Amino acid sequence: MKNQNTIPALAIAFSLAAGIFSKTQAQNPAPSLPQSKPVVMTGATIHVGNGQVIQNGVIAFDKGIITEISAAGSVSNVTGAETIDAKGKHIYPGIISLNTTVGLQEVASVRATLDFQEVGEINPHVRALVAYNSDSEVIPTLRGNGILLSQAVPQGGLISGSSSVFYSDGWNWEDAVLKKDDGIWLSWPPFLASTFNNEDFTVSVKRNEKRQEAIDMIKATLADAKNYGETASPNPVNLRLAAMKPLFDGSANLYVRADYAKDIVEAIKLAKETGVKKLVIVGGNESFKVAAFLKENQVPVVLNPTHRLPDRVDENVYLPYELPGLLHKAGVKVAITYSDEWWRTRNLAFLAGTSSGFGNVTPEEALQFITKNASEIIGAERLVGTLEKGKHASFLVADGDVLDMRGNVIKTVYIKGSKVNLDDKQKRLYEKYKEKYGTK
Repeated sequence: MKNQNTIPALAIAFSLAAGIFSKTQAQNPAPSLPQSKPVVMTGATIHVGNGQVIQNGVIAFDKGIITEISAAGSVSNVTGAETIDAKGKHIYPGIISLNTTVGLQEVASVRATLDFQEVGEINPHVRALVAYNSDSEVIPTLRGNGILLSQAVPQGGLISGSSSVFYSDGWNWEDAVLKKDDGIWLSWPPFLASTFNNEDFTVSVKRNEKRQEAIDMIKATLADAKNYGETASPNPVNLRLAAMKPLFDGSANLYVRADYAKDIVEAIKLAKETGVKKLVIVGGNESFKVAAFLKENQVPVVLNPTHRLPDRVDENVYLPYELPGLLHKAGVKVAITYSDEWWRTRNLAFLAGTSSGFGNVTPEEALQFITKNASEIIGAERLVGTLEKGKHASFLVADGDVLDMRGNVIKTVYIKGSKVNLDDKQKRLYEKYKEKYGTK
């Protein structure tokens, strides 16, 4: 029997949610218009994203595509182009934020704004693509800090679903999407399980007794998906297994969340046994211990946020800062993510900056952790990741070094050649209250 008292409560909840979303839609600036004429920017220091830096450089773009990029004086004249003097500025590729729930959740305490997890353990058919909310108030705060692309990722269960990659500008997910269903996400059962005690606020760690049972379930699901994919005309259609078919032809990644070295090795071995073509380790706190194995199997790593304490009391306190550099020097393709809070991903550039200070890598190498390497991992390197002729004209113009909080003053952002409005809710609140509380 239905509880009639729940009806007013539900009505109120939906009204609140509608109010939140209506405010979001009303307050966000309208998406930018398509590029209307060629643009040539001159005089800037151009950080290509592949390690190359062009002093006093010129970048030209038309119809959203970079047409030329080189040192001053070597770019041909472009008829009818708008010329912009960028002397003293720095131009960088758009930063790519992997492993986030941006666009899938808005207010953590309002359940109606959360759409990143489904019930059940095996959900490969769940797609972040159609759940992405391009009107999120969080998105403008990200692009104001140079995050032009975000990978929206489902959470929960053993197999969470498929992620997609979106530009931080667009009327809806159809407008914003760069790459659909780039991979399936799997959470590897850890060798050790931790339990938090709410009474004394302690954490106890013990062996995960259900680990092998979960691994067997993953193995069986992958085997079933491979067999299903090899069936010419399966009847009936199995949406779960059909969603995993791209894992076996190499058109999508299998992203495996794993931190412990033992878990990483076992996940790679199982992927090879079951015929998965492309594997990516996500998390990787102990990946430095198996760097040689990762390189041998050509498995990239998307690291957890590095602004954190080490996992063990006997580890070097600077290990999280050094981890990207350790993997890079070992020949492992590495990207950095800010996965703990979707709104904090705006600080992603500073994680890369820290890695250059502690990880024995140059700032240009560190830049690749959030641009070039990230684009290669998601399979979009032909479009984004570096500033090269023929790629999307998606870049940012800053006063200084974007990897440093002191220089990360972004003046202009272009997404596919369109100049993007950098207004956001935080800036509007500042303008609103500075007259009242500002110094006179």
